[in-house]
Amino acid sequence: HVQLVESGGGLVQAGGSLRLSCGASGRTLSSYIVAWWRQDPGKERDFVASIRYQAYDTSYADSLQGRFTISRDNVKGTVYLQMSNLKPEDTAVYYCAARLPTDGEYHYWGQGIQVTVSS
Repeated sequence: HVQLVESGGGLVQAGGSLRLSCGASGRTLSSYIVAWWRQDPGKERDFVASIRYQAYDTSYADSLQGRFTISRDNVKGTVYLQMSNLKPEDTAVYYCAARLPTDGEYHYWGQGIQVTVSS
């Protein structure tokens, strides 16, 4: 079982930056595809970005590419989401999720972390 822990959220002004981190307790994330999702209250959870073990293999939601960058440190077993030029509409709870390459869906989820962007 993989327990994911997010950190780095908080309150930031529009135009600012935040870096979220995702780590796993008990094991490394190096074998897993890791993704970030986000959810506004009352709305569906939306895909943000994902990254495979080969750190160059990334995928982004079309609307976020260019402002958000996903990366990973396979030695530390940590995945990051660098968010720049943040907008109020980026306000959401951000979730880290992981799956093995052979799995069709994300089985492991963190508790989520709040990101609030003030105008």
